[in-house]
Amino acid sequence: MNAPAARRQDPDRDPGLQPERTRLAWRRTTLSGTAAAVLAVKTALQGGPSAPRIIACALCCVLWLGFLTIAHRRIRTLAATPSPEAFAPRHATAAALCTLAMAVCGAGLVL
Repeated sequence: MNAPAARRQDPDRDPGLQPERTRLAWRRTTLSGTAAAVLAVKTALQGGPSAPRIIACALCCVLWLGFLTIAHRRIRTLAATPSPEAFAPRHATAAALCTLAMAVCGAGLVL
């Protein structure tokens, strides 16, 4: 009897690669966040610093550090075991909120 398509194992598929791909995706995302934080600092200082711009820039940097902490913790977890635990919902929510807040701060600096 044939197994359902969802349960069939592809002999060429290596399930051990998924954590590595996810770890690399986290690294790319932290690199993007770093570039956004650097651009926020550049934008805040362009044309003379003002108090609201400095505050928005500092907030952007704090949010970036928060996201970096969450991402680093996840990268370490993915690298430590061949079958890592699922990402905790509170950490996923915190990462999403940091990203969204960074986007809002960045938009505020541009406008």
